[in-house]
Amino acid sequence: MSGKSIFKKVYFSNIILGLFISLFSFSAWANEPAAAEATEHAPQQEEKFDAGKMILHHIADEHEWHFFTIGHFHATVPLPCIVYRESAGLQVFSSSNFKNEHHEEVSYQGLKLEHGKIHAENGEKVYDISITKNVASLLISAVLLLTIFIGIGKTYKENPHRAPKGIQSLFEPIIIFVRDEIAKNNIGEKHYRRFMPYLLTVFFFIWFNNMLGLIPGGANVTGNIAVTAILAIIAFFVTNLNGKATYWTHVFAMPGVPKWMLIIMTPVEIVGVFMKPFSLMVRLFANMTAGHIILLSLVSLIFIFENAALGIAVVPFSLFMNVIELIVAFIQAFIFTMLVSTYIGAAIEEHHH
Repeated sequence: MSGKSIFKKVYFSNIILGLFISLFSFSAWANEPAAAEATEHAPQQEEKFDAGKMILHHIADEHEWHFFTIGHFHATVPLPCIVYRESAGLQVFSSSNFKNEHHEEVSYQGLKLEHGKIHAENGEKVYDISITKNVASLLISAVLLLTIFIGIGKTYKENPHRAPKGIQSLFEPIIIFVRDEIAKNNIGEKHYRRFMPYLLTVFFFIWFNNMLGLIPGGANVTGNIAVTAILAIIAFFVTNLNGKATYWTHVFAMPGVPKWMLIIMTPVEIVGVFMKPFSLMVRLFANMTAGHIILLSLVSLIFIFENAALGIAVVPFSLFMNVIELIVAFIQAFIFTMLVSTYIGAAIEEHHH
C-alpha cells in the first residue's frame, strides 16, 4: 500500500476519532473527582504539605488548567464552563468566576464548584458539558495530529517519488512499522489495508496523548477511564461488526466441542467478547495513571521529609523514571494497537477446511 493512499485515508479517520472522543469525553463522561483546594486556613499557620492531595490534583480532570504555583501566584488558564439547568437555561462563562483574588472557591450565579464538579446551590440538576482540561488536551492533540499528517500528506502528493525528509522522515518508519509488524502480521495480507487508517489513528492518538501527558502541567488524558473506555468501545464495534460467520460460530457453537459442553463454553465465549475491550480499557488507564503517580510520589518525598539533600537521590531517580515513562508511552500505544489488530484478525479469519 503506498504512503500516499495511507495518509489520505488516515486524515478522515483522524477527524472522526478525534471529534468522537472529544464529544464523549466532556465532563458529563470524563469528570473524575479532583482534589478540593483547601479553603479554610488557620490564621498565621503554615499549611502542611499533603502529597495525596497534590497527586490527585495533578492526575484528575478540572475546569481550569493549572501549571504551577509559586508562593501565592497560581499559573492557571481558565476554561469555558458550559452548563444547562431548567431555571436559567444554557449558561456559558469562564471557570475563573469560581475563584476570588485569593484563589479560593466561591459561588457564581447560584452555582458552585466542588471536587471538580459544578453543582447548583439550590440542589437543582445541572447538566455540565464544559470544556475541561482533558477535553482541551484532546482537542489540542487532534489539531496536532491533523496538522502533522495533513502536512506530510501534502508533501507526498506534491513529490510522491522524493525521498522523505524532515518530519516526514520521522513518521514514515513508524507508519511502515505499524503496517508490517502489526497490521500485516495479525490481520493478513488480504484484509490489512482496510483497517490501516483505523490502526494508525489509534496508535498515534494514544502515543501523542501519552507524550503530552508527560509534559509538566500536561493533562492526564490516557489516564482518564472515560477516554480509554471510548477507545475500547470503538475497538469492540470495529471488531464485531466485521466478524465473519466463522468467528460467531466459534462464539456460540464452538466446532468439535460436545453439545453438552456448549452449555458451559458458550457463556464463557460470550463473556470473552466483552472482556476483550474491557481489558483494553483498564490496561491503558492503569498503566498511564500508575506512571504519573509514581513520578509525583518520588518528587513528594522531598517535601514530605523537608530535606533538600534527599533531592540528590530522588531527582536523578525521578529523571530516570521519566525516561522510562517516555518508553512506556510508545509501548502502551503499540500494545493497544497490537491487541486490537489481533482481535480484528481473529474476527475476519477465513474458515479453514
